[in-house]
Amino acid sequence: MEENNCGGRAGLARPLDFWRKGEAMVQHIDGVAFQMGEPFDFGFLSKYGRVFKVFDDQDSGNICFGTEMDGQRYFVKFAGAPTARCPGEPKEAVKRLKASLPVYRDLSHPNLIRMIEAEDMGGGFGMVFRWAEGDCMGRMYPEEHRSFMALPIGDRLEVFDRVLDFLGHVHSMGYLAVDFYDGSIMYDFASGKTTFCDVDFFVKKPYINTMGRMWGSSRFMSPEEFRLGAEIDEATNVYTAGAMAFALLGNYSREREDWPLGEGLFKLARRAVSDSRAERPGTIRELRELWQEQLELNS
Repeated sequence: MEENNCGGRAGLARPLDFWRKGEAMVQHIDGVAFQMGEPFDFGFLSKYGRVFKVFDDQDSGNICFGTEMDGQRYFVKFAGAPTARCPGEPKEAVKRLKASLPVYRDLSHPNLIRMIEAEDMGGGFGMVFRWAEGDCMGRMYPEEHRSFMALPIGDRLEVFDRVLDFLGHVHSMGYLAVDFYDGSIMYDFASGKTTFCDVDFFVKKPYINTMGRMWGSSRFMSPEEFRLGAEIDEATNVYTAGAMAFALLGNYSREREDWPLGEGLFKLARRAVSDSRAERPGTIRELRELWQEQLELNS
């Protein structure tokens, strides 16, 4: 079969419902519209029920689906299709997704989305998770983010504490968080539960930056994540945690006038995002202990 320049299949086993919009193809599955670089046969998803939601705005090469069958909902992450934002060959996305399989297994946590199975499917590779209710807290979802910022400060502090708890767990299991940002957080406004939904690029310690600019949202990345050959360690993730504090509590601003809590907490968050690694708390545990001390003084 012919291949397009993203490595996707141009020949299909059966006709698909799609039409071209600009550079992308608008395709439908079970009545849900989504964009693709080229049409692709997702008929294999019927194994997991009817598709009710598609997450197509990914730069990882993955495309994700919410499915429902017999009253159960699932989240299916798939690599191997020519997505609308295809950054390269789909086979590279398959390789990356397969590499994340032990990460999800090793980092099992009450706040991490729960993986059910993973297997080759549809000419690519898929991972199936239990569906987690909630809205993404990433800046790319402004309405959801505004709703989150309107919550009482105590509720937002609880989400940040879940971040610190999870990052502490990550390090206790011998991993480092890479590409962890507000878009990795889902919050259920009904139950107040926080879910972390994306740990695909987390790596085993020790780790050296072999890319230059690493994967991630620049707002949450330390200077060493842009420097080829730099050591990536727990102090790197302290920076990420500090950036997360400003995102969840200060609406991304790192200015004192926009900070809703006391001076001590502000100074600690600023220390955490210092360009100088020596000025940051050295570990997530230390950051969390200092944070708790300042919270008690702030109350």
